[in-house]
Amino acid sequence: MEKEIASSAKIRFSDCDPIGHLNNVKYIEYMLNAREDHVESFYGFTYEEYSRKTGCTWITIQNEIAYLKEVRYNAKVVITSKTIEVSDRISKIEILMKSEDEKTINAVLWINVIYFNMKTRASEIQPEDVKELFKKYLVSLDQKDFKTRSEFLRRQNKSVIQTK
Repeated sequence: MEKEIASSAKIRFSDCDPIGHLNNVKYIEYMLNAREDHVESFYGFTYEEYSRKTGCTWITIQNEIAYLKEVRYNAKVVITSKTIEVSDRISKIEILMKSEDEKTINAVLWINVIYFNMKTRASEIQPEDVKELFKKYLVSLDQKDFKTRSEFLRRQNKSVIQTK
């Protein structure tokens, strides 16, 4: 069973800074848009649909991002996402932006989300069926903290460059 979802995107000129590099904020936008699409295609629901049906949603409580390699306008990238942690209230997602050939990691984003009831305005324990759905696609990483993970991916990029 595939546990990492992927999609492609083309970097737009209007999303870049004056020297043609993707603006830092836009990395996050591209990555979050891809994750939203991944949730719909992989888990079978949209956040809007889930919120309307249950009155609950997931709210981002922390983002950690490392920019590993520049992305220039007109580039085609592959964006992957996967669930790397699931607990009663909090889940953690990793999103990678990669080169079109997927050999180079341009950026890594870890998102911590909390399950939130919009009516009570408080976090809740995620329903068992939701936790089980996410756990079915859970990916265990060797690197358990963000700093170690981003350093690992940076070294991986360097080894790709050296083998070219």
